[in-house]
Amino acid sequence: MVHIRFEQPDGSSQDIDATVGESLMASAKAQGVEGILAECGGSMVCGTCHVYVKEPWFSQLAAPSAMEADMLDCGLQQQPNSRLSCQIIVAPDMDGMEIAVPQSQR
Repeated sequence: MVHIRFEQPDGSSQDIDATVGESLMASAKAQGVEGILAECGGSMVCGTCHVYVKEPWFSQLAAPSAMEADMLDCGLQQQPNSRLSCQIIVAPDMDGMEIAVPQSQR
């Protein structure tokens, strides 16, 4: 298991133990992280698993695919460190990663 911290817009946080090899979205949903709606179940068509990956973790991730980049451009509250959590596969070197949940997924 990999320890990940999700910070909410109100400043509260929730720590989860994410499963290596599973998407960050799936681990967050399984552990009830508020604000990760994941309405499409990880198909990368809705953007409701949008998160902000804090440094130094963001720089260590592979660049988003063209399809993910297009989805992020579709009206989300995009920031330079935006990602879709369904496209982040949990790896052992992500232990301690910090994620911020947007104010809204719409």
